[in-house]
Amino acid sequence: MGNKLFQLAKDAVCLAESTSNLDNIEKAKNQISSAFSNSTAAEQMQLQELQQRLDQVQNRTS
Repeated sequence: MGNKLFQLAKDAVCLAESTSNLDNIEKAKNQISSAFSNSTAAEQMQLQELQQRLDQVQNRTS
């Protein structure tokens, strides 16, 4: 069984990318933050990449 918080963060970022909705972006940020402390080093690296993708989405919507 994988890290559920990590999977939720991935799903939230995908949703934010597809909708570019500010509420979804904020929810994705919160999911990433929640997942980070409970993740392995490899997952943390992926979460940093997800954060960068989310930042790009936010910059496009601002």
